[in-house]
Amino acid sequence: MVPTTSGSARTRSPGQPTDNNHRKRPLTHPPAASPAPKHHPLSGTGVLASRPVHANQTAPALVAEALRRHEGRLSQDGALMVETGVHTGRSVQDKFVADEPSVTADVAWGKINQRLPPDRFDALKNRVRAYLQGQELFTQDLYAGADPEHRIKVRLVTTRAWTALFARNMFIRPAAADLENFNPDYVILHAPLFQADPETDGVRSATAIALSFEQKLILIAGTEYAGEVKKSIFTVMNWLLPAKGVLPMHCSANIGPEGDVALFFGLSGTGKTTLSSDPGRKLIGDDEHGWGENGTFNVEGGCYAKVINLSQEAEPEIWAASHRFGAVLENVVADTDGVLDLNDNTLTENTRSCYPVEFIPSVIIKGRGGQPKNVFMLTCDAFGVLPPIARLTPAQAMYHFLSGYTARVAGTEKGLGNEPAATFSTCFAAPFLPRRPEVYGEMLAELLKRHNATCWLVNTGWSGGQYGTGKRMAIRHTRALLQSALDGSLAQTKFHKEPYFGLSIPAHVPGIPDAVLDPQQAWVDKHAYDTMAKQLIARFEANFASFEAGVGDDVKAAAIRAAA
Repeated sequence: MVPTTSGSARTRSPGQPTDNNHRKRPLTHPPAASPAPKHHPLSGTGVLASRPVHANQTAPALVAEALRRHEGRLSQDGALMVETGVHTGRSVQDKFVADEPSVTADVAWGKINQRLPPDRFDALKNRVRAYLQGQELFTQDLYAGADPEHRIKVRLVTTRAWTALFARNMFIRPAAADLENFNPDYVILHAPLFQADPETDGVRSATAIALSFEQKLILIAGTEYAGEVKKSIFTVMNWLLPAKGVLPMHCSANIGPEGDVALFFGLSGTGKTTLSSDPGRKLIGDDEHGWGENGTFNVEGGCYAKVINLSQEAEPEIWAASHRFGAVLENVVADTDGVLDLNDNTLTENTRSCYPVEFIPSVIIKGRGGQPKNVFMLTCDAFGVLPPIARLTPAQAMYHFLSGYTARVAGTEKGLGNEPAATFSTCFAAPFLPRRPEVYGEMLAELLKRHNATCWLVNTGWSGGQYGTGKRMAIRHTRALLQSALDGSLAQTKFHKEPYFGLSIPAHVPGIPDAVLDPQQAWVDKHAYDTMAKQLIARFEANFASFEAGVGDDVKAAAIRAAA
């Protein structure tokens, strides 16, 4: 049988002699590949081993292997630095779902979930398996989901030691005893250097991320960007959890001293990570969670932080976690001595640090909390017309959840001009949702109602003018407003409805200028505010058309519309 390794042990290659008389023996071919026996590290993967398989190695062993194989180098502080080549982000246009009888009626087919005929999926699967059979492999057996009732077992098979370390950091590591009889629910076959063939495999390019819900199999080919591993499992959880009455969420979560849980939804650049990192509260998780009858739970066991321009002063915990042995740094630049330059975007703006949650001192290791009391939907409004905070009704909460609005500005992405660009990402998670948006929206509205949670819309963007003329919302004001919402004092304040977006905003909050609370009053030129607000309203209205047919009358009534 093909040898396997675990921990830091090394084993001989197939056919390697073991005694001093080997020269007297005739040369023989390595033994033919054979199916993996039960509980073998390749069991359930369909891959037949012909070279060493390194199973469930720990961080030191994986770092050693990555360095031996020249996959990366160490920073001065001991983090493993790697580069991902052409792909420095997710390949959204190369994501496919096998169009199988048991799922075809429930998948939201389109640009996000592209149909792949089952025979084409099988063709790609067989070619990836054949490729992996000839490679030295690394496997990791891991959990997704901190709640045992809703977790899945995941087996990763990869040709990269550093990707195995990434997954080990990112997901939940089972106890040693649980690995003895580990049978995966889902398998990831990760072949970053394998090139898909569009004509043969039915895909768009040499890169493919293909998922079969029936076969419980994920194929990742032609991309070294490890975020595909993370988000492919999140896609699986977005498929499985709703059927179990659990809402999967692309959000961060923390918990207060009294056990009150808060959720923070938001796209990149909205301050989700910063605002959920509160010295007075403990972090449950920074990106993916489930919410059901058992409360809130982290889907993951690690963090995947964007670190471009990261400063030790502003983000001390993330900075420290990224400057230590065991962390994986993707596309981060350093000098010849390994001193990091987190401001260098030579390789990409999307530089990343991956580390286990225990690298963060103020974290709930078990990854679980009770029922949320407050839900914050963060938006970075570069048009400068939304209030810094507004209390939402359940219908408004569902509307803004399905809208998933923020804005991008020049300098954050290539190709953006001087004007802000409105972005709508359904449920703040459009690229990872296999089901129709209203499935998730209805679950959120029901959970808010059932558990009497308050939902808030928070603008961390501009005030007193759009991007370029106004000012970015002061972080001290945003933190003060969040604290007043968390401690319950904000709910006791008098609210009134502003006339443009139908939002209930507080009239007065101690320590916050009244003009900041009402965005129209923050603009010197009231006519300019009126013009800009109407522009954003038109964008909301156009986006609503994409999901209006799937919502009830209450949400339609809560929708932002232009005045008749």
